[in-house]
Amino acid sequence: MKVLMVYPEYPDTFWSFRKVLPYTGKKAVFPPLGLLTVANMLPADWEKKVVDLNASRLRDAHLEWADMVMVSAMIVQEESAEAVIRRAKAAGKTVVAGGPLFTNQKEETQGVDYFVLGEAEVTLPRFLEDFARGEAGHRYEQDGAWPSLEQTPVPDWSLVSLKNYTTMAIQNSRGCPHKCEFCDIRIMFGQKPRLKSGEKLVAELQHLYDAGWRGTVFVVDDNFIGNISKIKAALPKLVDWQSEHGYPFKLMAEADVRLAEHPDLMALMSSANFYKVFIGIETPSLESLKECAKFQNVRIDPLNAVRTIMSYGLAVMIGVIVGFDADAEREDIFADHIRYIRELGTPAAMVGLLSVLPKTDLEKRLISEGRLLERSRGENAGQLTFVPRMPADKLIAGYHQVLSNIYSPKVYYQRVEEFLKHYRPTVRKSVGRHNLRDIRAFVISIFRIGLFSRNACRYWRLLIKVLATKPKAFSETVELIIWGCHFQAVTKRIIRSA
Repeated sequence: MKVLMVYPEYPDTFWSFRKVLPYTGKKAVFPPLGLLTVANMLPADWEKKVVDLNASRLRDAHLEWADMVMVSAMIVQEESAEAVIRRAKAAGKTVVAGGPLFTNQKEETQGVDYFVLGEAEVTLPRFLEDFARGEAGHRYEQDGAWPSLEQTPVPDWSLVSLKNYTTMAIQNSRGCPHKCEFCDIRIMFGQKPRLKSGEKLVAELQHLYDAGWRGTVFVVDDNFIGNISKIKAALPKLVDWQSEHGYPFKLMAEADVRLAEHPDLMALMSSANFYKVFIGIETPSLESLKECAKFQNVRIDPLNAVRTIMSYGLAVMIGVIVGFDADAEREDIFADHIRYIRELGTPAAMVGLLSVLPKTDLEKRLISEGRLLERSRGENAGQLTFVPRMPADKLIAGYHQVLSNIYSPKVYYQRVEEFLKHYRPTVRKSVGRHNLRDIRAFVISIFRIGLFSRNACRYWRLLIKVLATKPKAFSETVELIIWGCHFQAVTKRIIRSA
């Protein structure tokens, strides 16, 4: 059996970082971790190829070679996924589909022969057994059992070219203990986080190290600290491994504000060479936080939390949401968002409209209230799929106001400076900083921003200041300047297309 595993293209969003890629000389940000992991669950005698449409084209020769085409996608990749399926069916191939897009949508995508849904550790073996007997059913769904991640194989990195990517990815846990109304993570993976052991985590990093990777690694867990006691127990092994190998990886993760309450955990993450964390701050409105059941952000002051976390050498990226029902009661909500983001001093602020993901508590509530307009396609930067309490035109205008302000060059550079006041890079972060990739990005930024842009003066003033006051943060500052170009370009696209 010859299996072609295809990862659809991402649209251009804040998360795509597409405008950053020319500075790095890479084709995409992250590899298709799910497909590479599933590849090692397939029969050993099957031939496998992976085509990531974010890094290469799907050619007719790929389809001619294949007997079966496997597609895995997130909701935001729906348009590209459907195009892949149409091409595969036109070529007469058997199509197997899985991943969040197909697991969470109620209706079926036309052209798919077999749906293998939920966690592959549960559903893929059943499909493979039936397929081998010629008795495969149309749909395989998870029966409610949550598999142990100890049985998850390491990704098959040989199926992609690592040089195409800026960042590698690994997964350490699934599930989240919180009940945020708009989030689908506990729906897909449960409310009790499941973690890999420290030994397995280190083994996966060793596998990536042996494949030749050096640089940034994103731990893609939706909440890295979902189970705080277990992650504290596992991290010392990661600290030791990084030290023994000369800190070959700079690590990123997603977490929640509870991280700031655990100095020992922040210290362990810093010692393990974590240098960035993404945290969902969502809104400065306590009423909106209570509305969406984000009670961890009610109990802990996010401003103090962010500054505490940054003092441990962990740069904070934040998620922000506008469009909660409670926002309609406040005339100053958009100005408050702008003020709050400035105070937080986090340059990377991913601001989106409230998105109604399938099967979430939010979707159920809006259906019961007769306010759901259409199914979400995962794009939260312009698409309103529900009737908001606030007039829709006012909400969109306010959203654009927030984006235009926080990503205006003047305000963005001010936030970088505010970030540098609180950020305390550690010595370990200097390992691998001055490699060829960093040098290339810096040199290109000189020509694109420092010489031939309206922000040239801001660029040089900021870099001179960081060299004089906090030289260990120089590489981080260059990265943030480049990110700013991406954020500004996406903001212009969002407003222009409204």
